[in-house]
Formats: sequence, structure tokens, C-alpha cells
Amino acid sequence: MEAFFHSVRLDEEKCEGCTNCIKRCPTEAIRVRNGKAHIISERCIDCGECIRICPHHAKYAECDSFNKILDYKYRVALPAPTLYGQFNNLDDVDYVLTALKSMGFDDAFEVSRGAELVSSATRILMESGKLKKPVISSACPAVCRLIRVRFPKLIDHLLDLNSPMEEAARLARIEAVEKTGLAPSEIGIFFLTPCPAKNTAVKQPLGLEKSNVDGVVAIKNVYPVLFQQMDKVKSPENMRQSGLIGVSWAGSGGESAALLRDRYLAADGTENVIKVLEELEDEKLNDIDFIELNACTGGCVGGVLTVENPFVARARLQRLRRYLPVSCNHLEDDEIPREMYWQRPLEASSVLKLADNVIDAMKRMNELNELHERLPGLDCGTCGAPSCRALAEDIVRGMASEQDCVFFMSKKAKSTEFENYIPAPSARRKREIRIRILLKSAENLAGRMWRK
Repeated sequence: MEAFFHSVRLDEEKCEGCTNCIKRCPTEAIRVRNGKAHIISERCIDCGECIRICPHHAKYAECDSFNKILDYKYRVALPAPTLYGQFNNLDDVDYVLTALKSMGFDDAFEVSRGAELVSSATRILMESGKLKKPVISSACPAVCRLIRVRFPKLIDHLLDLNSPMEEAARLARIEAVEKTGLAPSEIGIFFLTPCPAKNTAVKQPLGLEKSNVDGVVAIKNVYPVLFQQMDKVKSPENMRQSGLIGVSWAGSGGESAALLRDRYLAADGTENVIKVLEELEDEKLNDIDFIELNACTGGCVGGVLTVENPFVARARLQRLRRYLPVSCNHLEDDEIPREMYWQRPLEASSVLKLADNVIDAMKRMNELNELHERLPGLDCGTCGAPSCRALAEDIVRGMASEQDCVFFMSKKAKSTEFENYIPAPSARRKREIRIRILLKSAENLAGRMWRK
């Protein structure tokens, strides 16, 4: 099995072992051991939820530095439609695109153009009746990895088309080569990302041998400079080449609406996504043709690498849509270019492999179930695992022990061995005792002075 690459990283020096992350990780990919968090690579889907909720900023997303654009003779920016929602009162995306050129890019190619082409290709495939329904969108790389890890039986339902980011990058390079005459390797294509999962999809592509994107820069890192450059733009260039269908992909439900069908379902937030996939696995969604799933709340506007509240950003995009045509990009003659399809199928990556031998695995599973029954079922997280079942699994794998559970330690403390044990007073209790002694001494002294 191919080793996982991850954009979500941990700064151990900043980690305080507070357990906030283990409680909010939707895939139970984090453990706290010896006072520090640890990320289980096989479980992590790079959704970035741990980055969002860590109070100590110990989790971060590894993206490319903006200076990487200097490695190329010609640089093209790929702004995600989410970027437009970061600015207030934006009624013309040309201000954003022109400002990107002022920052150091030679051109800007909208990812929303790629989104409209992917929507067009999806409509053609849906009409053909060749897809296994319900079809699951493959645009969110975090969802794709979640399916590989936790729902491998549903891989066949994934739409085997490039994401809008990859399609935009592919076309941007073709146009740049035609415009400049430079070799493809001399042209740098840089995606401005709202989430770490997109960077992961570039460094370790899904369905592709190699990504068409050369670098990924976080939206929050370019926003301050971009905002300043936009303020300087008086007469923007005419650069916009997409409509409201492409821009709508930034929010949950935008991709589904572009299919012009009513038998679809759109869910956002990893916990909600998991519930939908569980129902699909149980064959409870037979009346649905298409399922759009986004790991981030609200869709891509909720990515952890954005700067604006996702609901505010979505409202801004809703207003922006009034100034846009329906769509500017369609596939000619209803023909889908071969380059739009995945080059290789996705493979399952099961993480609950207790043993290589089937018999040993069954024995360990029985042991796991027995341990789980003995545990209190509180899912308190004080053991460093997100749930009692996760702790039981860690014990079976040799990554933890029963002594990590406060429940077992309390039972041990009540045993005969510890029956007469009196714990030393805490620092707070010591202070309280000291204050009481001082107050009593003061009372006695005052009494003696009064009697005199």
C-alpha cells in the first residue's frame, strides 16, 4: 500500500496535550500520549479540523511559500472561487484577477472555468446511464481519502473525472505554452487553496500519476497582499471567463445544482458526510442519482486556510452571482476529452488491519470487543484516545494499556493495596491550609491584645 502524504502537521513544542483535537477529529486519527498529540497517518484525511480548534496552534498546514513562483519564467495563478468570497462588496472578479497579476503572476486562470467544464462532463456521463448510481462527487480530496480508508466498498461510486483544480491547471498550461512559446516545464501553475487537503491532492494525486499543479499557496497567506493590490486597481483588465455555475462550486450544493437535476443530495462537514456514506453503504439512498460531499462546513468556503467566516463568504458569493452570466464554458459536441478522466483507479486503504493472518485477526477482534465491554463507555478522552473503543483497539495493537484508563486506575486505587493511601494535598489545598493557619494565628493574637 502506498504511504500517505499529509499536509496537516504537528508542532510538538506548541502541543500541550489538551485533548481538544482528539475529541473533534472526525476520523479518530489523533492520540495523546506522554503529554503530546500524535497523528495516525493512515487515518488522517487532511480535513484540517484539528487546525481549526487547536487553542495552542500546534497543528498547521504545510503549503508552498509564495516565493516558489520565482522558480518559473511564466507564472499562472489558479484562484479557487472561494477566494472571491473573502472580499466585501466585490461585484467584479476582474479586480481580483488583475490584482493577482500585480502580485507577481503573469496570468490568472479561474478554477471556476474548470468547474464549469467538469459540470458539463458530469451531465454528459449522467445522461449516458453508464455510471453506478448514486454517483459520488470526487471534487473534495478529503472525502475521497475518507472513502478509501473507511468506506472502500463505495469507491466504485466515485466520479472518475479530474477535479476542477486539475482541469484548470491542465488547460492553463496549454494556453500558457501557446501564448509564450515556452516549454511546459518553464511554466509554473499555482493553486490558491482554501484547505490543506488540496495541497495533499497535489503532492499525492488521486487518480493521476502526476498533478498538473506546480505549487499550492494558502489563501490566508496571499490575502493581505492581494487586498492591498486590489485597492490600487482603478481599471481592471477584462479577464473573467466563468459564470455563476462555476463560482457556485465554492459553496455546498453548487456542484449539484450545476447538473440541472433534482435527484441529488449535498452534505457538508465531515461528520455529516460520514452519516451519508453510512446510509449509502446500507443501501438506503436508492432514490438519489448524485451525491455532493464536502469535508468543510459550508463547502470550500469553510476551509481552514481562508480568512472569512464561511457563512459570510457564502452570502458574498450569492450577491456576486447577480453580476455573472449562467456559464461561459461547455464541452463541444458533448465529447469528453480523454485527459479529463482519471489515469488510474483509486485503491482501498483499510486501517483496521489487526493482523495479516485471518485467524489472528479474528482473535484480536474478539479481544478488542472484550476489552471494549470492560471499559466504562464514557468516551471521556482522558486516556488520550477519542473513545473507549479506540482505546481498546490501541491496546490490542500494543499502542496503549488498560492503565491509561482512569476507570481502571480508580478501581486499582480502591483495592486493598491502596486502602490506607492518603494522597498528598494539592498545591491549591496547601495554600488553603496555610491561609487558615495564618487567620487562626491572627485571631489568637487579636484576642491576647484585647485581654491586655
